[in-house]
Amino acid sequence: MGAPLDQAKRRVQRAIKRRLIPWFLTHQRDLPWRRNRTPYRVWIAESMLTQTRVDQVIPYYRRFLRAFPSIRRLAGASSDALMKQWEGLGYYSRARNLRAAAQIIVAEHGGRFPRNYEAIRALPGVGPYMAAAIASLAFGQNYAVLDGNVIRVLTRLFAYDGDTSKGATRRVLQSVADDVLIPGQAGEGNEALMELGATVCLPRNPLCAHCPMASVCAGYQAGEPTAYPRRSPKKKVPHKEVGAGVIVNRKGQVLIAQRRAEAMLGGLWEFPGGTCEAGEAMPDCVARELREELGIGVEIGDRLMVVRHAYSHFTIALHVYWCRIRKGRPRPIECADYRWCTIADLRQYPFSRADLHVVDKLMMARHVQLQ
Repeated sequence: MGAPLDQAKRRVQRAIKRRLIPWFLTHQRDLPWRRNRTPYRVWIAESMLTQTRVDQVIPYYRRFLRAFPSIRRLAGASSDALMKQWEGLGYYSRARNLRAAAQIIVAEHGGRFPRNYEAIRALPGVGPYMAAAIASLAFGQNYAVLDGNVIRVLTRLFAYDGDTSKGATRRVLQSVADDVLIPGQAGEGNEALMELGATVCLPRNPLCAHCPMASVCAGYQAGEPTAYPRRSPKKKVPHKEVGAGVIVNRKGQVLIAQRRAEAMLGGLWEFPGGTCEAGEAMPDCVARELREELGIGVEIGDRLMVVRHAYSHFTIALHVYWCRIRKGRPRPIECADYRWCTIADLRQYPFSRADLHVVDKLMMARHVQLQ
């Protein structure tokens, strides 16, 4: 960033204090976690907002707080109850970390959320950003946050062209965020920077004419704010072909399996199956996976549906087939548990977003039979 950096930081810091924070106090969105702010509410909101859009989070946040209004209630939640509240929100390790952290808070802090930054940072699932957010927003402590919105704002304000996918670049930007923080107003300053990035300093079409920081923005002054931030080109996302079975018994019940806690989507229920191997026909894949996972031999019927879904690092096409057991009884070999349940009861169990499409299809069916 060069020798003039200190002067640029001082200009930006003054602009944050004199323009950005007043702008934020006038224009901030009415979000539920900004009302009746407590450490617990801040923590839940920040956990949900990690890698998830605000509009998606709002209904989940409200439902979650109704189900678990306190740290102690969260600490005592069952796995199914916890995952049901998180169902469809994705990145399910966040929910498991919340409960694990709540249990630590109850056991080691008397059920009171810790105020010390290092104690906050030590909680499961709490990284530097979240610890800084909780410390500044809930306790008024002088810690600067660095999330995607703040990174975009800072790289444009200083026309900084470091590769933001690199850890070294993020360390530089964290240092800058620390330097432009307003002591005593860290919470307001952090929220103001994040709000600016979310509503004005947009990735593709920034609203520079409405930005309170335009006069001190090096990217804007140079006429190329969208040149920042700079990052390495994204790698091609891998794709997986996956097979699953809707296994039906004579009572019209279907068999569901629970994923192991340590697995991806751990704790959620699913229609059992797995990834198709190279050169393997999809019906053969389903039969193999059900044998390996549950120890059963099945008759594969017609294909019910194909669900296409994108995760953060790969995409899938989930091929779902009707099945009946022809040999053996289900055993939890490669899963945590299994259940026979009626179609009507499926909604009681937490499923991944991909499997929810299958649930919806079954709920609409008039009857279940091997096609």
